[in-house]
Amino acid sequence: MTVHLKIDGRLLDDVRKDLHLPHAFAHERVGFFTAGAADLGDRLLLTIRDYMPVADEDYEIDHKVGAKIGAPAMRKAVQSAYRPAAALLHVHTHGGRGKPGFSRVDLNSADDFVPGFFETTPRMPHGLLVLSNDAAHGLLWLANDRAPVAIDQFQRIDAPLQREWGSHALA
Repeated sequence: MTVHLKIDGRLLDDVRKDLHLPHAFAHERVGFFTAGAADLGDRLLLTIRDYMPVADEDYEIDHKVGAKIGAPAMRKAVQSAYRPAAALLHVHTHGGRGKPGFSRVDLNSADDFVPGFFETTPRMPHGLLVLSNDAAHGLLWLANDRAPVAIDQFQRIDAPLQREWGSHALA
């Protein structure tokens, strides 16, 4: 099964701006996308619905990581995915250009928090995205007890419809 993610270009631009804003003590910002999911047989289509930035007061001081968010941020995120049921995708940026990768901290943290997403919306996939300034990389868990799969294709939707990049670039 391939996974295809679509996002409105204006929303993506706004998210990148938000994720680059400075914070009083966190070295990076994070947020959450909600997305609709459609099983198309051999392909899963995720359509980003909305973005929820983590509020300044929901970050916690932890000098071992770029950003640590507390339980209130997670609670707000899972509540946003409850009704209507939505896939929940944790998102942050590493900046730069080209296809970004996840850090060990990113992957270890996802192993801790993604299972909690399934408690609220167990029949939806959930995941983790990292953006650069012109591309994206993502992992998606289709079920709580399964290993994640890569998001194969990212598509920015603008007016007029634009599809001018391959499986990793997201301008």
